[in-house]
Amino acid sequence: MSDHHHDGHSHSHGHDHSHGHDHSHGHGHDHHAHGLGGHHHHGSGKVLVISLVFTLAFAVVEAIGGVLADSLALLSDAGHMVTDSLSLGVGAIASWIAQRPASRKHSYGLQRAEIIGALFNVVFMYVVVLAIVISAIERLFSPRDVGGLTVMGIAFIGLLINLAVGAILLRGEQNMNVRGALLHVLGDLLGSVAAIAAGVVIWLTGWMPIDPILSLLVSGLIAVSATRLFRDVLRVLMEGVPRGMDTQDVHTALVEVEGVHGVHDLHIWSISSSDIALSAHLAVERLEHWPTVLPAVRQVLSTRFGIDHITLQPEIASANDGCGQTDHCGVPAPNG
Repeated sequence: MSDHHHDGHSHSHGHDHSHGHDHSHGHGHDHHAHGLGGHHHHGSGKVLVISLVFTLAFAVVEAIGGVLADSLALLSDAGHMVTDSLSLGVGAIASWIAQRPASRKHSYGLQRAEIIGALFNVVFMYVVVLAIVISAIERLFSPRDVGGLTVMGIAFIGLLINLAVGAILLRGEQNMNVRGALLHVLGDLLGSVAAIAAGVVIWLTGWMPIDPILSLLVSGLIAVSATRLFRDVLRVLMEGVPRGMDTQDVHTALVEVEGVHGVHDLHIWSISSSDIALSAHLAVERLEHWPTVLPAVRQVLSTRFGIDHITLQPEIASANDGCGQTDHCGVPAPNG
């Protein structure tokens, strides 16, 4: 016998529904109404496009100023601004793709486009950091005259632009795609501060090595932030349990629901940075109890853990008595 319960549009899952057990798919909200591929992604796309226009316009001004002043700090900041423009463009495209509805080929829609966009931005940022480091090392060994006042003036304008773009992005949806764009803006913000500091030091003391030294410092800070985002992106792509969520806690909460005698084959993973999915086999005393158990389980998963993409399979508790201690009978091993 098979009983399917759907809220929102249906999703395809990896196990076969024809083997005779009951399956229930519980989704805690309507995806089209609440923007899993809808207005949130549209909102993030809009702020990304607005930020792109600001960033690209100033990148041209800063690049010209960097050439005139012969400042690596300014040129590297302009380089950041250009990569920002590209990252914001990638982010806007990814946000647009993520709006695509579910289809036969992509049963969850294309929400992972957000993650792919973030991954592209992280890798691109590593390349930019490497290029700046190489240039800075060369300048340490071969110092060049830098126009301190020009650097300060243009970098200060860049600082204001970066603050404005950062504020715009922070008002949008905070997904990994936007985080990737914010990472670039943070790099620019630090780059502008470094360029201003370099301009001040050069103007007051004439010490030219400060320019590449501050560029190296900024590159290091950006690399640290990029690595954090890279780890989060990999966690989603590898379908790991979302950061801050413990599988054992979810298992315990499910077992505590009245009518649930056991939890088997529990799997939790991220569809995107904001959407979490869960599948599990729940042991109940009688299948007739399932219509009562299901709403209670869905309520716990949604309110306590924010999990709304749910696939649950009820099973007779007595049929699982011989399950033993294998990993599939409950929570995966801690080192899994």
